[in-house]
Amino acid sequence: MNKYIIAIDLGGTNLKIGLLDLNNKIRRKSVFNTRKYSGKNGLIRAIKTVVEIIIKEQGLHKRDILGLGIGVPGPVDSLKGIVHFFPNIPGWKEVKLASILKSELRLPVFLDNDAKMMTRAEYALGSGQGYRNILCITLGTGVGGGIIINGELYRGLDNAAGELGHLPINEDGPHCNCGGKACLEAYVGNSRIMKNAEKLFKRRISLEELSLRARKNDRLALGIWKDVGKKLGVALTAVVNTLNLDAIVIGGGVAHAGNILFDPIRETIHQRAMKVQARRVKVLRAKLVNDAGLIGAALMVKEGLKK
Repeated sequence: MNKYIIAIDLGGTNLKIGLLDLNNKIRRKSVFNTRKYSGKNGLIRAIKTVVEIIIKEQGLHKRDILGLGIGVPGPVDSLKGIVHFFPNIPGWKEVKLASILKSELRLPVFLDNDAKMMTRAEYALGSGQGYRNILCITLGTGVGGGIIINGELYRGLDNAAGELGHLPINEDGPHCNCGGKACLEAYVGNSRIMKNAEKLFKRRISLEELSLRARKNDRLALGIWKDVGKKLGVALTAVVNTLNLDAIVIGGGVAHAGNILFDPIRETIHQRAMKVQARRVKVLRAKLVNDAGLIGAALMVKEGLKK
């Protein structure tokens, strides 16, 4: 009998739940708006319900599921399966999410930060293949990051390494949902980009339209993306100089803007980073795109079961 893994990618905007085989192929995927669920308990109930529906619809039994992997948008204790808090989803503080889902679903549950899930996937199967020292960042509601040093995921003392979105890029500036001030995320998270666009265009505008306008050489749209790319480039310059990386892999919804975003990032790093580090590092678009979090969560389950 074939075995499967259920993977969950919980973001500030979307909740993705997928069924993957042991070759990391996604057999079924559902995407929901995270904000439509009322509070923490509503979101946990939704996860439980959708997992059970997927198992039933696919004609499977729980014995066919090796485990459940979940990536979440904030700092966690991956060993104890505890969510410390979510900067962009209120109501979550020191939540024992892994044990709750394990009790509800009667399945092994593995939990980690969502950007670390993306990093696992891109390093093993995506744009990070062949490099030993990389930074992966995901640009969406928030800005998350994961670091690979000498081929190993670097976690830091409290499993909190890689929070590039909360790197201050000014002495003073807008308040961030993490409690800090002038964090990168407060300038380049998708809600900030859309707010800036709304001020310029005098109406609500989606990231997709903003990208389309920029590709048609709309001066205002190009200016917004150039500013976002420059701010990202400044933050990434600090990381490049500090870690002497082989590559930076960028994914997430904001990265769909493509070269209108990537070109100013590369230009800024080239201009501002130290020459030795700048000439080595490559800035790459994530290969696995929207599925990196799910694939990374599945890889985590397989690694966890081996221990």
